[in-house]
Amino acid sequence: MNSLKAIESGFGRKVRFVQLIFVDINGVPKGMEIPAARYEEAIEDGISFDGSSIPGFQGIEDSDLIFKADPSTYAEVPWEGIARVYGYIYKDGKPYAADPRGVLKKVIDELAKEGLTAYIGPEPEFYLLRRNGSWELHLPDGGGYFDILSLDRAREIKREIAEYMPAFGLIPEVLHHEVGNAQHEIDFRYDEALRTADNIISFKYVVKAVAERHGLYATFMPKPLHGMPGNGMHLHISLWKEGENLFIGEDGLSDTALYFIGGLLKHAKALTAVTNPTVNSYKRLVPGYEAPVYVSWGYRNRSALIRVPAFWGNGARIEYRCPDPSANPYFAFAAILMAGLDGIRHKVEPSAYVEENLYEISDDRRKRLGIETLPESLGEALEALKNDKIVRKALGGAYENFVRYKEREWEEYLAYLEANHLPKDTKRVTEWELERYFHV
Repeated sequence: MNSLKAIESGFGRKVRFVQLIFVDINGVPKGMEIPAARYEEAIEDGISFDGSSIPGFQGIEDSDLIFKADPSTYAEVPWEGIARVYGYIYKDGKPYAADPRGVLKKVIDELAKEGLTAYIGPEPEFYLLRRNGSWELHLPDGGGYFDILSLDRAREIKREIAEYMPAFGLIPEVLHHEVGNAQHEIDFRYDEALRTADNIISFKYVVKAVAERHGLYATFMPKPLHGMPGNGMHLHISLWKEGENLFIGEDGLSDTALYFIGGLLKHAKALTAVTNPTVNSYKRLVPGYEAPVYVSWGYRNRSALIRVPAFWGNGARIEYRCPDPSANPYFAFAAILMAGLDGIRHKVEPSAYVEENLYEISDDRRKRLGIETLPESLGEALEALKNDKIVRKALGGAYENFVRYKEREWEEYLAYLEANHLPKDTKRVTEWELERYFHV
């Protein structure tokens, strides 16, 4: 259904409207619907809209933007009889600098100049919950990791999600119950970076829509429940050139892969502002829940920031473990790829290699190994971002908007804590966070 001719031929049968989808600075889908008859116009000329009310976009004094559809992303929604399509945003005839999808496209184009293609496979986790009118959340099952049968009461819901996923171009691979009660994961096939970012947005849409049909709420919030595991989004990453995986080494990873790891470690603190961009993200990044806290890497070590899975040949890759599904995937991928590319260009040797459980070794030993810690708050991460030229460059024209928006978010949270006499370093999940992030 990628050609315009094929799309038009289906309109008379079932598709009457097309949703034009983009994301705001937070990665939250926004869009508008047009009659199917205007689809060709959306591709060639674009559809205008007011960007002043989109979080992180334009001011009210100069807010005219244009959305142009990317027909390669066209998909029909099986349960609604409409179509959805992603695209790019333009202003004054040029790509709009703060368009998240455009930001990632620019980084991908830079990789392409060196003949490189990035493949990314995500593992977004989510909770399926019930709630009353307040923020009292109820767990509909008591299952744990890999539980089945009666302990996994959402097994049919996961299967329904998986059955709908191919309609959006997603290939489901593994469905399972996660560690937390009512926490789940459905892994889908890796793809090129831009396509994977689109797929994450589509996946969250399908999960939320199917959950709603069953009277449940699906949340990808990093830490919706205090004392329960958080929702992560581990990313499996590899670089290819001329059909060959550049991360393949003779015995383990190649030098290219090791330099890529070196770049991620070098820029790790600044990256967290983009891969873990909410106040709530730092309630997940705490010891004891398998979420990484220490800037380190290892071949098998699940307590490290970067893990090398035990797959060789074309399966050679790295696993970056700190991102969570509240991240704007376009910004996150752009920042990660530029950090890794910086490591390759400057042959940054990865430090802080460790195969021990980092949560069980002493602070003195971690210090001797040169292992630093990730930022402990959004405010700390934003300060690291401001001092990192490579990650700032990755965000391009969206950088100023992103920092300004996130600084205001941090300040509003601090004001809430003060007004409610709560400590600045509280790890409790507040109502302020639930109001703001539950629907990410």
